[in-house]
Amino acid sequence: MSSDMQVFKLPDLGEGLTEAELVNWLVAVGDEVRVDQPIAEVETAKSMVEVPSPYAGTVAELHGEAGQTLDVGKPLISIARIGSAAAAPAVTAESAAPTAVSSGIEASPAVDAAAETYRTEEKAGSGNVLIGYGTPGGVTGGRTRPRKTSVAVADRAAEPAAEFPAEPLMEPAVAGTRIPGRLSAVISPLVRKMARDHGVSLDAIEGSGASGLIMRKDVEAAISAPEAPAAPAAPPSRAEVPAAAEGSVDSRTGLAVSARTPVRGVRKAVAANMTRSRSEIPEATVWVDVDATALLEMRAELKKRAPHDTPGLLAFIARFVTAGLKKYPALNTRFETAADGAQEIVGFDGINLGFAAQTERGLVVPSVRNAHGLSARELDAEIRRLTAVAREGKATPTELGSGTFTLNNYGVFGVDGSAAIINYPEVAMLGVGRIIDKPWVVNGELAVRKVTELTLAFDHRVCDGETAAGFLRYVADAIENPGGALADM
Repeated sequence: MSSDMQVFKLPDLGEGLTEAELVNWLVAVGDEVRVDQPIAEVETAKSMVEVPSPYAGTVAELHGEAGQTLDVGKPLISIARIGSAAAAPAVTAESAAPTAVSSGIEASPAVDAAAETYRTEEKAGSGNVLIGYGTPGGVTGGRTRPRKTSVAVADRAAEPAAEFPAEPLMEPAVAGTRIPGRLSAVISPLVRKMARDHGVSLDAIEGSGASGLIMRKDVEAAISAPEAPAAPAAPPSRAEVPAAAEGSVDSRTGLAVSARTPVRGVRKAVAANMTRSRSEIPEATVWVDVDATALLEMRAELKKRAPHDTPGLLAFIARFVTAGLKKYPALNTRFETAADGAQEIVGFDGINLGFAAQTERGLVVPSVRNAHGLSARELDAEIRRLTAVAREGKATPTELGSGTFTLNNYGVFGVDGSAAIINYPEVAMLGVGRIIDKPWVVNGELAVRKVTELTLAFDHRVCDGETAAGFLRYVADAIENPGGALADM
């Protein structure tokens, strides 16, 4: 391998992951890249992430195609050093005008102003360094500003989280001009994705930023216009692959095969986790119907006083769960078997409360870390934040893999109960069914009450039915008498 060629291998993107699916290349052969510039989007079993380059130079080879699963430690991209013989032939028409940082030429005032406008609007911040890679100081010329990692902000929950490059990925054009056949003046991946998702052609938009930079507000204006210019049709979803041969017939059923869906990414991780849970954990289930009328009435009264600052029902139940786990800590443990066959039950000084969240990428379980120290209002805020980042595919491996107990609100799907599979390696999961009107005996008389069903699945190796029933009854009593329960917490 020539010393002029730098090979970047797919790093461990967190939590010991061994592979990742290549979703999309953000660069092409011949492009010049700089340190920390995003080069590819990959999907792991945990989340969707952008991979930044640890090297500056010219892209010489891309080791993989979109949709391909790559192993950690295998080559991802080869980058020729700037000025080397390997880099010279690779320059193309589109890469003939590199950015100021990668070329070593100081940016023009127009481009620098455009970049500054972008950073102001998108609020770019801290750096983005991969495990095992630093940010070297060998970039030639210019300035290298750090990139922002995927962090959700509470007051921006309505906007998709995104990772943004530090410098403009655009040609240094004169403000207000557009060169035919060249890339649109867009820096933000978020802006490009927004335009693509809404069928808006970036070439038809006049950017309002410096140097004609297309900002988020420009795309939003085009989306809301009566007739937005159409972008090229998006390729078919990578999640659903047509049958290998048209008209192929399934040998068992005799029916034509319409599609084959590869099991990968989140779905692959969920399948492996559920299979291991069912094969290793001798689970048992207990359940109870609960009168939730008092809880609903208490929340309704709080909402009258503070319409915009009242926790949701799930947050109150989460608070009761953390209190119950303090009283019955056996359900907040992990069962471990060593290589020599020795077994032990591992307890924790604290509770990371996971909750099931349905997303477009499948079921994920983000966890509220140190939930035992949070109030119902604080739990509500964190549950909402984690739900938002999980649905955007931006939850971190730590947020998705650190739970010690899971709360599952399957009532939102209109069902009463579920024979849930425990989220391995945890030892218990509490499910909450829908709340509906049911006949209920109150003080010896029949009445219509708001009733829900609680279902607890637990690992019978860590405790017996008495412990499981005691915990379930504690949570049920707290729901039926929330005022008294909260007063004692």
